[in-house]
Amino acid sequence: MAKIRIGVVGIGHLGTYHLQKFRMMDACVITAVSDSDGEKAAKAAAEYGCAAFEDYRDLIPHVDAVSIAVPTAAHPEVAGAFLAAGIDVFLEKPLAPTLAEAQSLVALAEANGRTFQAGFIERFNPAIVALKALLGVPLFVESHRLHPFFERGTDVDVILDLMIHDLDILAWFVPAPLAHVEAVGVRVLSENVDIANARLTFENGCVANVTASRVTGKTLQKMRFFGLEGYHAVDFAQRELVSLKRVRQADGKIDIVDNRADVIPKDPLEAEIRAFVEAVLRRTPPPVTGRDALAAQEMAGLIGERIQAVEARWA
Repeated sequence: MAKIRIGVVGIGHLGTYHLQKFRMMDACVITAVSDSDGEKAAKAAAEYGCAAFEDYRDLIPHVDAVSIAVPTAAHPEVAGAFLAAGIDVFLEKPLAPTLAEAQSLVALAEANGRTFQAGFIERFNPAIVALKALLGVPLFVESHRLHPFFERGTDVDVILDLMIHDLDILAWFVPAPLAHVEAVGVRVLSENVDIANARLTFENGCVANVTASRVTGKTLQKMRFFGLEGYHAVDFAQRELVSLKRVRQADGKIDIVDNRADVIPKDPLEAEIRAFVEAVLRRTPPPVTGRDALAAQEMAGLIGERIQAVEARWA
């Protein structure tokens, strides 16, 4: 069987890792890379034995599928060009700077029958994978995604940069539409909001308190779920899950006991890239579709609008 001809657009932090993972997969052959920095592209091409281009459009004749890891502002143009050309696309989150642009990309992928996977790596975190098998309907969720400041990613606000990972998990785990949003955010070191907190109420009564910051001295990536069946805490960075369940003893007393969650060690990025390759090979929907990504981006947009409304009162 012919191998999938893979291209990578954007040879920065993430694109470099994508190349490493694609090289591990027998079903793939890396045929081309692209970066606006010609030296980066040439260096990667020398390492992976493929063609190098500064203009991403030059990849189109050489690839069947691409992964795109360029700044978010370029997503609509770059991803749109490949989808329009009939090429399958793996696109790092968020899909686009605006919801309307993201919707256009999803519509283009569907119109052309293309595999379009969004890069929400936390879906593949072993702790979250284990939790998905255990969790009932959460009633209260609390998340903190706190990072030191880096220039990378500041072309968008912290909601689209960091919080959107947790919004995607909420959209995946809470079986109800969003009903109400309260939010506040502050611009600290960039022109966009760098720290944000949102209180989200869903139509089934679930409430989520979500905080994201990229101006914190240390890294914290945790999410806690509370429901009638128990309590679950995910540490994304450590890939650990603490799960406690409520049980009724023979004497009628209620206790909280260890749920003994089975977290199977796995490289989330390798699992994510492999899932994309399998979806391309089998022509089946990927685990995180463009429409899945829209659900998180819709929440992000509502949070952003609420923050802007609060900022207007401060002016």
